[in-house]
Amino acid sequence: MTGEKIDSNSYLIGVVSDTHGRLPEDVLTAFSGVDLIIHAGDIDTPAILEALGKIAPIVAVRGNMDRGKWADTLAMTEVVEIGKTRMYVLHDLSTLDWEPDTAGFSAVISGHTHRPALETKNGVLFLNPGSAVMPRFNTPACVALIRIHNNSLTPQFIELSQY
Repeated sequence: MTGEKIDSNSYLIGVVSDTHGRLPEDVLTAFSGVDLIIHAGDIDTPAILEALGKIAPIVAVRGNMDRGKWADTLAMTEVVEIGKTRMYVLHDLSTLDWEPDTAGFSAVISGHTHRPALETKNGVLFLNPGSAVMPRFNTPACVALIRIHNNSLTPQFIELSQY
């Protein structure tokens, strides 16, 4: 999906991170009907990507726990372009060493902390969906949805009851 432009006025994206080899049924339910899935790393097994790929096309980056030949095929970062919206995907936000607003990105998607986070800086949405299976710091297990309509991004966290 990198570099491929998807032209649409409305788009629904599922965002998940830190599945660590497990994919609760709640994730599949939450992502029903999405147009694209972004996995922000720490996948641990290609079976997770295969299961998600049955729902929608998937863009995934390698996390610090993704090892082995299968993980070598994953990039450390990806750029997703949907219509006029550009999103930058990486696992660990602390490795971002440039300003995404100057590069024309609308969003930065990351994982790693196992804590859901949402912030807007200089007009750029920073989203971490948290962990779908191993929440930390008294946060819920969750994933996120991003609704894109024209140039507007509307994020929503989906808490998972099973993990």
